[in-house]
Amino acid sequence: MDSGFIFEPPSDEEIEEPQSEYEEDQGEEVDVEKPSKRAKQSPWDFAAYSESVSDEHFRRRTTSVDFKITKSLQQRSVPIVDNDHSDSELDQHEDYKPEDEDDFSNAGDTKSFFAPADGASFHANSFMELNLSRPLLRACEALGYSKPTPIQAACIPLALTGRDICGSAITGSGKTAAFALPTLERLLYRPKRIPAIRVLILTPTRELAVQVHSMIEKIAQFTDIRCCLVVGGLSTKMQETALRSMPDIVVATPGRMIDHLRNSMSVDLDDLAVLILDEADRLLELGFSAEIHELVRLCPKRRQTMLFSATLTEDVDELIKLSLTKPLRLSADPSAKRPSTLTEEVVRIRRMREVNQEAVLLSLCSKTFTSKVIIFSGTKQAAHRLKILFGLAALKAAELHGNLTQAQRLEALELFRKQHVDFLIATDVAARGLDIIGVQTVINYACPRDLTRQVPNYFLMLYVHRVGRTARAGREGYAVTFVTDNDRSLLKAIAKRAGSKLKSRIVAEQSITKWSKIIEQMEDQVAAILQEEREERILRKAEMEATKVFDHTTMQLVYLHVEEQGSAIVNMAENMIAHKEEIFARPKKTWFVTEKEKKLAAKADKASIEKGKGSGNEVTSAQQAEDLKIKEKRKREREVKNLPRKERRKLEAAREMLEDEDQVDKLQGSGKDKKEKAGISMVDLAYRRAKAVKAKQKALDAGKIVKSNGKKSKHSSQESNSRAKEMRELFHSDMSEKKQKRTGAEATVIYLDMLSTYDLSCVSL
Repeated sequence: MDSGFIFEPPSDEEIEEPQSEYEEDQGEEVDVEKPSKRAKQSPWDFAAYSESVSDEHFRRRTTSVDFKITKSLQQRSVPIVDNDHSDSELDQHEDYKPEDEDDFSNAGDTKSFFAPADGASFHANSFMELNLSRPLLRACEALGYSKPTPIQAACIPLALTGRDICGSAITGSGKTAAFALPTLERLLYRPKRIPAIRVLILTPTRELAVQVHSMIEKIAQFTDIRCCLVVGGLSTKMQETALRSMPDIVVATPGRMIDHLRNSMSVDLDDLAVLILDEADRLLELGFSAEIHELVRLCPKRRQTMLFSATLTEDVDELIKLSLTKPLRLSADPSAKRPSTLTEEVVRIRRMREVNQEAVLLSLCSKTFTSKVIIFSGTKQAAHRLKILFGLAALKAAELHGNLTQAQRLEALELFRKQHVDFLIATDVAARGLDIIGVQTVINYACPRDLTRQVPNYFLMLYVHRVGRTARAGREGYAVTFVTDNDRSLLKAIAKRAGSKLKSRIVAEQSITKWSKIIEQMEDQVAAILQEEREERILRKAEMEATKVFDHTTMQLVYLHVEEQGSAIVNMAENMIAHKEEIFARPKKTWFVTEKEKKLAAKADKASIEKGKGSGNEVTSAQQAEDLKIKEKRKREREVKNLPRKERRKLEAAREMLEDEDQVDKLQGSGKDKKEKAGISMVDLAYRRAKAVKAKQKALDAGKIVKSNGKKSKHSSQESNSRAKEMRELFHSDMSEKKQKRTGAEATVIYLDMLSTYDLSCVSL
């Protein structure tokens, strides 16, 4: 075994089992399949991971889109939504007749890379047969898990032995419990006197990480195993504190985990024993591959690695880079197998009717699919527009996409889970892994068309994940897909997957016409809501800029008397000059891949794909370019690693200045007329101005220069007095309503104009 764990027989000192009904029947077989009289626990709880959205809006001084929609509905004089559908014609159904089908099969023999799994059994009558401890059996009973699913029955015994596993099963088959149960079982026998991060679980989305973390905590509720959540959008300081306490399990997204490993003190993966990749096929794609390979490089080589997904491909090139050791390929179900309880339908949107696609959607959601519906949109902007249209049409909906804050995203999931809203309008952020009980319908409003994903059958794989949000665990569900003339390849793949059970739905023409007129009447209200949101964003940005200027020290200076400000600012400048070396010696936060580098890599990759029409050579060159960037960055880090902190900071600052100058040269070369001050940081500018003021003061004291007393100085004193009056009026007034409406940007301009009298811009820091 290569895991690093010491397996010993269980003892009472190592595992503190709670006193329960299991103690009464010692030596007898415990029957966990008996129905519990207590209510079953829910494994998901999204509301407990962030602040409430109302508090967030109050802190940011903004209003929610629901508030704007309600205000717009109140201003509407005559209702435009007619809920009377008695005289409307019904939708028609017919069997879909597939055209000539393409061959979507994968070629190549990859079985030699995987170890044979002849002894794996996909059947078990109870969790007792899987040799799990009593605390875990009790948790399974509390969650209502009585019989293992095929992937759980096959994975748990093999994972307990420390083998590397690549597991795939149909959506909704319990893959999370398949890797959580054996991992927790092994952690029960960990050396408790040595706290360390022993398990790392990586997911592609924040919401999936929250879900996995919530479920692991529920399964481990009767043990002393601690779990930590590390995702973007939540407090970095709280996560850093939790990581320093050395939890046993860390559930994370790749970017935030690398951020903590590079910038948080005393956080490492030296004692890691298990690495788990949930939705591994998504993590191994080009957008995540560099981060995953960096994390694998930081992990010990002697570890257990497990990969899980509903559509796990057999591309061994990516698997070899993860340093897997003869992994077992466990496939409980074919990757493209459809659930027997799923009803699949397509709605053909002809080229002349694409403008009415929103009307078709509202027609279906108003009379056919009225509750527990997830609608997948192609872009964030389209999802937000649909949210506004649904609100104006008096349909309860929530939105989930990347333009929202983490608190808003989690609240949307919680509202939909508790059925406070009937529709969840989302992008592909919600396409993978989310297990929301009771979803009846999935509507693919827009088919996946991402050209940057060079994975065989990617469109079909994403379709499988989308429709996998319904018809889970034997429940019934509907999947409706809007197919335009540009989506014929996906339509053929769906028809091949569904076979003769695929239906074609024809929406009533009368209903489409009615909703088209209603949407046309709502366009002015939609535009007004979007304009109000843009104004809020501009105001929010201005307040953030003002906050950067009016820090605590600056506000203290403002409240000083005008005659006293000059000496106070000079003293602050002298302190900044005296402690310059200490300020530059502070450790600077570093990034594995910056946002600018991500955008440039994605743009270059997309351009190469479009140029070569998706050929394999262009994809390889894009991956090589990304690897070269990473190698260059590591080379730079090695160069400055052995330098003193002060020298390292100076070198990094010089490199940043050169990069900024190169960027300015490119902008000027492209013919832009905007004159931007770049190539010098605000800190350096402040130091230069402060030095100039100090040198001028010394020259005046030494008599080397004579202060001129002309009209200019008289005008300057008058301007200073007028500015002083303005500042007193601004900061010593009672902040009436008129003053509150003034933006932070206006106050910043007045303040900086006053400070320009003293020629001391250093306080803008």
